[in-house]
Amino acid sequence: MKVSVKYFASIREALGPGETVELAEGATVGALRELLIARSPAHGEALARGKALRMALNQALCDEAAVVTADAEVAFFPPVTGG
Repeated sequence: MKVSVKYFASIREALGPGETVELAEGATVGALRELLIARSPAHGEALARGKALRMALNQALCDEAAVVTADAEVAFFPPVTGG
């Protein structure tokens, strides 16, 4: 299934505004994060496990256990962002 990924603040500076990712049915936000970390060194650094990171699924804050559905939008951003 296709999922739209959006990046904000410092993550956007490192990776760009976003991308479309092919993801297995029933995958979680955490699985998506792992897939992205493995995508490139830049992704690995920006989305690293040790970094504080917030996530949203279809514009609602979520944790890594949230299940992603087809055509969903997942956003990654640091815990504090500017206006």
